[in-house]
Amino acid sequence: MRQFSRRPLLAAPFLLPLAAHAQAPWPDKPVKIIVPFPPGQAADIFTRVYADLLSQRWPQRVVVENRAGGAGAPALEAGARAAPDGYTLTAGTSGTLGVNPSVLPNLPYDAEKDFAFITNVVVLPLMLVAHPSLEANTAQEVIALANRTQGGLDLATAGPATSQHMAAELFAHRTGAKVNMIHYRGSGPAVVDLLAGNVKLMMDSYASARAHLAAGRLKPIAVTTEQRAPQLPNVPTLAETVAPGYRAYGWTGLNAPAATPPAVLAKINADVTAILREPAVMARFIELGGTAAPTTQQAYGDFVRAEIAQWREIARIANVRLEG
Repeated sequence: MRQFSRRPLLAAPFLLPLAAHAQAPWPDKPVKIIVPFPPGQAADIFTRVYADLLSQRWPQRVVVENRAGGAGAPALEAGARAAPDGYTLTAGTSGTLGVNPSVLPNLPYDAEKDFAFITNVVVLPLMLVAHPSLEANTAQEVIALANRTQGGLDLATAGPATSQHMAAELFAHRTGAKVNMIHYRGSGPAVVDLLAGNVKLMMDSYASARAHLAAGRLKPIAVTTEQRAPQLPNVPTLAETVAPGYRAYGWTGLNAPAATPPAVLAKINADVTAILREPAVMARFIELGGTAAPTTQQAYGDFVRAEIAQWREIARIANVRLEG
């Protein structure tokens, strides 16, 4: 009589839980997004908008973890070294991914190799703003005034190697405007001096300057995005007036560790970009001073690499370097 082994039948029940676990849909636990700045900063504000909506869309909560300090380098290092499983993501920014590679020695992460690029999230226009008493109302007039002013025209920034500073250096390089960079410890102190007329020109973010523009305490000169900002449709761009092709602005995107599975990256991209295209979200971003900027993974990676190349050249020309 033929005999059959019972071992495969005995083993089968032990295989079922393993198979079910292997096929569990992602995410099956909370997802964390590291933001390299304190609460209330632009990257934090915009990240929390879509993180809250992802929490509603996914079966697991999305939490934001703020890790401020060190020009964002410690936070980006933590994001790069996290397990590549999609459960730790990083809000990469114009400063931490675009500028830091060129200005920070011994950077503890490789902005191009250590991350998978998921999507850009928001573009934050910068702009040249001036005290009302400045004898210039257009970018052309600012350049002419700077070049006939003995010693050049003072221009305030939010600090060395910030996006405001780098945008100002690019402006000076592309137009030949003779300006003296006056660095402050953030936009706040710089705007105080600008409002007082102690310095009459500044490269600032729209988000920082908008209340003063609305009240007439400052006047707009030009914005730095390629197209006019939806919040300021009547303010021309530097690209259309004095520097064709000029592009410099703040931005925040979403990144994962480099070895994260492609299927997970594709899902995150699909869900985040769908949220960013919702009319209510687009309107909210504009209200907060930015513009939603959903992209493909490839387009976002290409964008970051172009940013690194642009700011590497400007850092070299202007000799911009930070200690650390």
